[in-house]
Amino acid sequence: MVSPVIPTSRTTPPDRQSAPPPPTGVTPLTESGALSHVSGVCFKIGPPRLVGVEVEWFVHDDRCPSRPVQPELLHAALESLPLGGPDGTSLPSGSRLTLEPGGQVELSSPPATGLLACVDDTRRDLTALRAAFAAQGLRLTGTGTDPLARPRRMVLDHPRYLAMERFFDSAGPWGRVMMTGTASVQVCLDAGDTDGPHAVERRWQLVHRLGPVLVAAFANSPLLDGRPTGHRSTRQTVWSRMDPTRTLAPEPDHGDPREAWAQYVLNAQVLCVRRPEGLPWTAPPNLTFRDWIRGGGERPPTLADLDYHSTTLFPPVRPRGHLELRMVDAQPGEGWMVVTALVTALLDDPLAADAAFAALEPLDALDRQQGATAPRPPRSAAWRRAATLGVADPELRRAALTCFAAADAALGRLPGAGRLRTAVAEFAERYPARGRCPADDQLDALRSGTHRTPPEEAP
Repeated sequence: MVSPVIPTSRTTPPDRQSAPPPPTGVTPLTESGALSHVSGVCFKIGPPRLVGVEVEWFVHDDRCPSRPVQPELLHAALESLPLGGPDGTSLPSGSRLTLEPGGQVELSSPPATGLLACVDDTRRDLTALRAAFAAQGLRLTGTGTDPLARPRRMVLDHPRYLAMERFFDSAGPWGRVMMTGTASVQVCLDAGDTDGPHAVERRWQLVHRLGPVLVAAFANSPLLDGRPTGHRSTRQTVWSRMDPTRTLAPEPDHGDPREAWAQYVLNAQVLCVRRPEGLPWTAPPNLTFRDWIRGGGERPPTLADLDYHSTTLFPPVRPRGHLELRMVDAQPGEGWMVVTALVTALLDDPLAADAAFAALEPLDALDRQQGATAPRPPRSAAWRRAATLGVADPELRRAALTCFAAADAALGRLPGAGRLRTAVAEFAERYPARGRCPADDQLDALRSGTHRTPPEEAP
């Protein structure tokens, strides 16, 4: 497949290609049919087995970091990547590459059987990616927001992104900042089983409760346009200010996460409507997918429209058959490895999950104190404190340290995880044990006058 604007076989933009007009004679989509479809395809039930990670990077030109990277250089770097994955056209371990609207590069690992295989696959493909970009004088920078004061611009003119830009611009600058100036680490784990310690309801609850600790411990975006924002995770703050129908967590009062998510999908505003080539994808204002089913659009929606609509929703945790955790800032060097190990250990080891639930209870109680009117994550009190203060907040620091200790014990029970266990322990000692997060390194560099170039990335 080709990139929307940079035609290279090395990038595959998922769920972003034009679609033919809906076929005639298709059975109209009903609300009950839509709800059933969403709950079925977004939660694949079974024992946890697979692990994946999606890692985003800003690209800087070492010769002039303060300017946007020219598309020709991106093109050359991507075209020079070695092939040899399972399909013969991808990176050595089979990772997929995509370009984000502002030119950020995202590497998505293939689903791997277990944490160790996931980390090995991702490291192998990242090594190839970094080498290809370094040969063009380009550097991959892991941070939640671009730390440099350089122009932010859309480098992709795919109709999806043009429709997104128009949709978000109607509510302020945050959508455009998100599209062109943020990057993340996204851990992907199986949704869970029907019951027992890995029950899908339990894992769904845990990943949402764990969210503030992950935001705080790995906060790494204190700068925007080269200036401090007052938030350790500016990226998380940006997301919290966008369209609430697609960036907040689903309503918590549904006992079954599948039902909660299905209702969420139908209640979200439609961001874009795919049309034949040459026509814009802009959607009618304030049209929810439920409204569309009820006749509010220019034509009846199809199941393909429903599936595509689901790809335009960006809550902290997005079910896509598996659970995709979206709340963590991009990390420098191999920090993504620590994020992946911590999250996987806490979710897939029952003893670690129990310890995490206990550690997170005070944070959950903080939000419950606000009563029925409490905002949903990421606008709730614990999430806002995490984005602003990181683990300088005492309660978040205590919870983080307990979670890191539980993950350390879980990794000790995982054969062959010694290197990962050491990396997690070293991160805990360097950051949460000292009330710090990676954002503090950026702020220290700003104060010392060394922030003008991106931090070095590990080869």
